[in-house]
Order: sequence, then structure tokens, then C-alpha cells
Amino acid sequence: NKSSIKGGGDPTVGSEIEAVLDFAGRFGSVKVGELALVLDKHLEARSVMAGRGGVSIADCVIWEKLITDRSAIPLLTAKKAKAFQNLKRWWGFVSSSAQFIQATKALEAALKRKTSQNNDNIAKNNKSNNNNKSKQKNGGEKKTQGGSFDIPLPGAAEGKVVTRFPPEPSGYLHIGHAKAALLNDFFAKKFKGKCLLRFDDTNPEKEKQEFVDNIMKDLKVLGVTHTEPTTTSDYFELIKEYADKMIKEGKAYVDDTPVDKMRDERMAGIDSLSRSVSVEENMRRWGEMIAGSEYGLKCVMRAKISMQHPNKCMRDPAMYRTKLQTHHKTGDKYKVYPTYDFACPIVDSIEGVTHALRTVEYKDRDAQYNWFITALGIRRPHIWSYSRLNMRYTLLSKRKLKWFAETKRVDGWDDPRFPTVQGVIRRGLTVEALKEFILLMGASVNENLMSWDKVWAINKKKIDPIAHRFLAVSAGSSERCMLKLTNFSQPPPESVGGVSEISVQLHPKNKDIGFKKVRVGSDIWVETEDASRLKEGELITLMRWGCVVIKEITRNGDGKAVSLTGELKLTANPKMTKNKITWVCASSDMKKVGNVVSVEFDQLISKPKLEEGDDFEEFLTPVTKFETKLIGEGALCDVKEGQLLQLERRGYYRCDKNESASGGAIVLFNIPSGKAKSMSSLKTKVKTVRQ
Repeated sequence: NKSSIKGGGDPTVGSEIEAVLDFAGRFGSVKVGELALVLDKHLEARSVMAGRGGVSIADCVIWEKLITDRSAIPLLTAKKAKAFQNLKRWWGFVSSSAQFIQATKALEAALKRKTSQNNDNIAKNNKSNNNNKSKQKNGGEKKTQGGSFDIPLPGAAEGKVVTRFPPEPSGYLHIGHAKAALLNDFFAKKFKGKCLLRFDDTNPEKEKQEFVDNIMKDLKVLGVTHTEPTTTSDYFELIKEYADKMIKEGKAYVDDTPVDKMRDERMAGIDSLSRSVSVEENMRRWGEMIAGSEYGLKCVMRAKISMQHPNKCMRDPAMYRTKLQTHHKTGDKYKVYPTYDFACPIVDSIEGVTHALRTVEYKDRDAQYNWFITALGIRRPHIWSYSRLNMRYTLLSKRKLKWFAETKRVDGWDDPRFPTVQGVIRRGLTVEALKEFILLMGASVNENLMSWDKVWAINKKKIDPIAHRFLAVSAGSSERCMLKLTNFSQPPPESVGGVSEISVQLHPKNKDIGFKKVRVGSDIWVETEDASRLKEGELITLMRWGCVVIKEITRNGDGKAVSLTGELKLTANPKMTKNKITWVCASSDMKKVGNVVSVEFDQLISKPKLEEGDDFEEFLTPVTKFETKLIGEGALCDVKEGQLLQLERRGYYRCDKNESASGGAIVLFNIPSGKAKSMSSLKTKVKTVRQ
């Protein structure tokens, strides 16, 4: 009944029940093992799903979801397995009551009837499936490999869904924020609703207009469609009025307990002495906070929930604190600022949010969110949980990323070693690949540590069909050697203005992309590494030109090739050659030969996952940026900044800078391919590919 749903009138229990019921909506769309992990953690310090008394409707709903899912029963009944001990304890408790035993028998009888009906339809379904397979075999539509974009959203109605993306403007967006933004955008578009953009500007110490501007820029790049941006500070007056109301109703108090003692009392479940002060005294203290007085700076407004609650997030959480820093938008108008946990449910309700998407790390705080909604008597949005994005060898803490930027260990927030949106795109990740990677994770609530190789493997599939191909060799005098073609003029190649050129496809498998002019001549630069493994008399292939017979190889005392001579055999079949090598026509004319800098990157930290208590500064990778000078073919001079390309036998690259027109360098950032080893068949300076 209605009373049991709301916890018998207790707003704390009612908010917990609401959180559990919202979570129950995930069954059927997420693997039951992942949901069981969340429930097991939820039950660590409690015997029932909500409250501290007996069984409620929350237990009934979760029990029904589990007992009707065949894959859940083995998890709950396995005796030897150590996993899910808390969930098993709860399961044994509720399943032993007379009401649940009776319900189990009724369900078993219903399942038998359903099984009988299903058997009658098996033949019909098999016939339908065979027809579908036949259609696929003949070119019909197939499912997307690797996952499905059909992510469900409980309680969603077409045209009525309102999601929100609420970033704090205290740094640039990283890929974890991108996941949040893209999921909110995905659901808004799927259900023909809208996605709100709201800046959570509740901490003037960390926020800057620079971050606001760059978040807006990143969302545009990601293709996120959102409403005109709002800010939490737009509602500061209203939020302050709600705080006044809660003090007057005895639902909040102002605590002047020293910070360390307050923290200890919270952990031990001890009531603060300030908890029992009068409403009048609380209003006086609140006035001191609003004025930013010396005494006010020592105070914190707290919600009066329960200091003995098993969920520590419910132990009288902070609602307001005093800060004297200038706010980037409101200036010095306010001295008190609401916490995110207090402001978020209020503004979500006011702005009409129907579905609040939150990472599963907020699960313990969902009850707090619902408690504020109930205490204030305002509209309740649905909470939809999803897994936080965690990447191997990657820091996603804005505080730690800020440390790298401020200590000049990177070149800024858009450094290609950073996991920021601007950083990974500058590295060469396409927006399409990032979107696909995030949506393929779907509705999972299981917090896995993801590998970068999955991201880059998707990216490779996106760029390989469109990346223009170019030739380049090492610029170091000991890393390249001359190949002289003794019969270059027999027969003479196409010559324009005294320069010999051949026309070559920009992409070997797609001539529609276009062609480039490649300069040829009798003197050819090749890699010393390649030349040293050739043999006299061997037929080789100069990639994108033709075959050559090696006539003579001059070597130094170490056996490395110093120079070669050979004869063109353009009528020979390149498929018959073992060695296919890259080359560049030797020339002093830099308009025809590109001055190229290849830049490879390593991860900033050397440990795949930092554990709690680890000092990240102890796991810094000593050197993370490696530059190699190359000589490239002249067509590279026409490459645009931001263009994705491939240097044959070296890998994929993004052009970060092209100053060749003024005699400067063409700077290319290497793009990982998703493989454990570098895709380069030539020497690379990055010893280990950490992904």
C-alpha cells in the first residue's frame, strides 16, 4: 500500500525505498551478476533493502526480480562460492518467511503453465528464426558487432524525457565526462526529448570561465545537442529559501563542531552537540554564515537525518558551507554556497528533469538525493545508474590532471597524453569511435577497468578507410642510406619542368579518394634498417612505385648497409618480392621533400590501476614523449592540420602542425592502433605499449 511504499511516513525509509525501486527497473537490461554485486555492497551494513526494521516493498520487488530470473538462482544458492555473501544472507532471511514460501509455490505453478504454453510455440519460432537467418545470409540486416545501442530507460515516454548534463567548471571535460554527456544526449534523442546543460558552479575555489568556455567547445565537438545552458547559481536565492525552510521545520541545523571532530563523530555515529540547539539559535548561526563572519566560517549547515544510519552518506550530510572566494559569475554577492548533494535534487526537480543519470559510485548517495526530495516535498526524478568509466594507466581526477598541467609535465589541458576530450582528439581519436565505445558499454553497472586498446581498435576501423597514405624515411644520417638506380632514365618517367613524377592513389584500396604526385629519381633514400637485411641479386619492391634488383651493397664493419645500387624492373610482379620497403626521392628542394617530426607518446603513469593510498607521483613514467625526425615525400606538404593519415609501415598519425610553407616542420602525432605491439614494422622509440 501507499504507506509501505513511503516507509510508513518516515522520509528517510521512504527515500531508500524509492532508490531501491528505481534500481529494480534495471533488471532485464543489465546482467544479473552486475546487479547482484551492487546489491551485495548495498547490504553490507543492513539486513533488509530499506530502513532498519522489517521487510518492506523494496525487499518484495527485488525478491520477485531475482526469483523470476533463472540466471540469478545459481548465484544465490551456491554453497561453496564466497561471492555475494551479504545478498545470500538477505535471500535466506526473506525466503524463510511464510509469505515468501507461499509466493514461491505460486510462482512455480505459474512457470509450469507458462512452460507448457511456450513449448507449443517452439516450432513456430524456430521456423521464423530460420527465415531470418536466411535473410541475413542473403545480405539482410545484421546486428552491430560487439554490443547493442538499444539501451533501455525505465519509465521513459516518447516526447517527455528530460535528461541533464551537470558538469562542474573546474577543468576540461575528460572521457569520463564524455560518457555522461553522450548517454544523456543519447536518451534525449532516442525518446525525442531534450538534454539540459547545467553548470554546477557551487565551489568558487575551483571554477573559471575558461573551463566553461572549453566545456561548451567540447560538447559541440562531441555533437551533444542541449538546451541553452543554465547554472546552479541561477537558483542560489531559491536554494537558500529551501535551506531556511528546512531549519524552521527542524530538518536541518548549523554545526560549529571543529572539522576533525565532526568527521570522527560521523564515522562513529555520534550525535553532534549542535544537533539539539533551538531553531532560533540555528537561524542566528545561519545568519553568521550568510554574512561570512569569522564565526560563520567555522560552521556548516547539515541535514538532520540520522547519525546512526548504516549508510554513512545519510549521517547528517553537509548542505551549505561558507566560502569567501570570488565566484566567477556572481562575484562577491554570496558568502555561502550549497553542496552539490543538496543543490542537485532541487534544481533537477525545478528544471523538469525526468531521468537523472548518475554513476554507480553515487549509489549510496541516491538515498540522500531522495531524502531531500521527500523532505522538501518537490517532484521526484527517476535515478538511472550506470558504471563509471575507468581506464588502465589513466588518471581521471581533475585535481591530479591539474597538477600535471601546473607542473608543466604536459603542455596543457589539451595535451595528447591527457584523457581530456581535447587531448584524445588531438591524439587522433575520432568522435565517432569515442561514441561507439561508450554506447557499446550500454547499461552496464559493473565498474570494469577498461583498456585503451578497445578504444583505439574501434578508432582504427574508422580511420583506415579514409586515411591518406604517405611515404617517409628516417632523417638521421646513420638511419638512412642511398640507393642509386643505374637505369632510372630507361625508360624515362613522366617529367614536368625537369622534375620526374609518378601519379599514385592516396589510398591503395579506394581510387575515389584521389591521387598524389610522387617525385622519383635516380637517387633514393631508404631506411638503413631495411637496406641492412637485403641481399645482392634480390628483387625488392619500392612501395607505390615498382620493383628493383639490388646489384651491390656496401656495408660498414658492423655489417650495416652504407649504400646500395640497383636496377628498376617496373614490369616485375611486386607480389613475388619478400621485402617491400618505403623510400623517398633524395632532393635538396624542401618544397618537394617534407621536414617531418613523428611524435610518439607513452602513458603518464606506469601502474595500470592506482589503489587507495597510492601516491600517484611515485608511479610517474619518466619519459612520455618521443620525437623522431623524418624525411617525407613532397605530398605531405599539402596535409592539413587535424588531418588523419598513415605513414606506410609506421602507423596512423594526426597532423598537429604544418609549417612547411614557411620552411618549418610537419608535426605528426602517432595514433595507437589497438594492438599490443606497435603496428610499425620499423624501429619505434616506445618500448612498451601500455593500454
